[in-house]
Amino acid sequence: MSGCQARPSALSQRQQQASVGRAKSQAVDQELSAKLDSELRMETEARDSDTLPPSLQGFLDESPFKLEDTPGKEEVLLTRKFGDESIRLYFSIADLNNMDQDADQYDEDPALTDEEAADAAATNVQSGGGNTKGAINQGRIKGGNFNVAPEDSVAASDRAEGSYGEPGEGEEGEPEPSFPATINVSIEKAGKGTLQMEVVAQDGAVVIENVHYYSNPELPDAKTAELGWSKKDLYTGPPFGNLDEDLQVLLEKYLEERGINTALALWIPEYIDWKEQREYITWLSNVKNFIDT
Repeated sequence: MSGCQARPSALSQRQQQASVGRAKSQAVDQELSAKLDSELRMETEARDSDTLPPSLQGFLDESPFKLEDTPGKEEVLLTRKFGDESIRLYFSIADLNNMDQDADQYDEDPALTDEEAADAAATNVQSGGGNTKGAINQGRIKGGNFNVAPEDSVAASDRAEGSYGEPGEGEEGEPEPSFPATINVSIEKAGKGTLQMEVVAQDGAVVIENVHYYSNPELPDAKTAELGWSKKDLYTGPPFGNLDEDLQVLLEKYLEERGINTALALWIPEYIDWKEQREYITWLSNVKNFIDT
């Protein structure tokens, strides 16, 4: 009939809907890319340099430990020889992320009373968690990691004059707080097994949580299901807090003699903070490149 418009076909309708969908998707992609770019520029500007700052490099220059850090991986390894012992220290930037998640839980859960939150925080300190460190200029969204701008951060070298071994002080003479970093210490003697200790480093203090002995040196870091199963039922020692107090003190001195001391306990949280920011910048760049391609 003349004057009548033909109805669009089902195929034409689908094509129009797909075109609208692509336009909306492109708009979201562009907005997301712009936000990633803004965050990336802010984090990059807050970064001092691509190299270790003097406060971190100075420790490594004076320390017997050798650093093994693979970009893109959370875990970091420190190694050294001490007589006939091979010592390995493992720690992870995941402690910083866990700390922020725990802090958000306390902030967002109204059911937690002040007393309950304090008890929960104390429990997390025992297990390697922790509370957020103070930050004035924060470069992360809520629920993410806090980026302390250079003017607000306190380097390990500034905590005490000419020393890596003493924590510094805040405005009112109080030490600058850090977060608890878990360190897995492995001390191996050829043919004699491995002593493994779970340690927490915070504010220059080294706190031993557990001490385990394994006659098979492959068991502490079991790489196979078979090794993991054989490790499961082993008696490796009592809780550290149940030991005689004198024995606890001597085990702490045992670690200190091997360089696991105040200087290390100050250095590791700061290194975690430094590495996490670099990994975050790389992650932002990778996600932005993926969105843009």
